[in-house]
Amino acid sequence: MSLPQYITINGTSYASEKLNDVAKMQAANVQVVDAELARLQQQIGIAQTARNAYIAALIEAVKGKDGAAVEEKPKKPRAPRKPKAAAAA
Repeated sequence: MSLPQYITINGTSYASEKLNDVAKMQAANVQVVDAELARLQQQIGIAQTARNAYIAALIEAVKGKDGAAVEEKPKKPRAPRKPKAAAAA
């Protein structure tokens, strides 16, 4: 990966050809890290888009075909059990 003609650090531009070897190496390292950050941001965008699609499909599945939420009808609570009479001896 070649360096651009000028490198700007904290608002100051430097000619790449005038940098020493250590500075050139560090500038190249910054380029590699910037490229990796861009790749990871793209992966985050892809993952977020997939998540949004899964959520939309989930909402569609929960609501059903007619758009109304599919809910189970709650059952009536059962009456309390009557205590058994003591067996006669």
